[in-house]
Amino acid sequence: MKQLGNLAIICARRRNVLLQVLNGHVAVHVGNGPEKRMLQAPWDNDEEISTIIHELNFGKYKEVS
Repeated sequence: MKQLGNLAIICARRRNVLLQVLNGHVAVHVGNGPEKRMLQAPWDNDEEISTIIHELNFGKYKEVS
């Protein structure tokens, strides 16, 4: 559960990202329109949330400046 706060900070800094916490899961919606994708994990699974964080920072969904 330690990574949930880190994920919230990363999502808050980006315009094209929406973070939802609902029914024991986190969902991160990335992008707009038909390019929108959803990444999800149980809210207390630090390993899966760390994977989402990595994708947002360095992977497929990193912010391009």
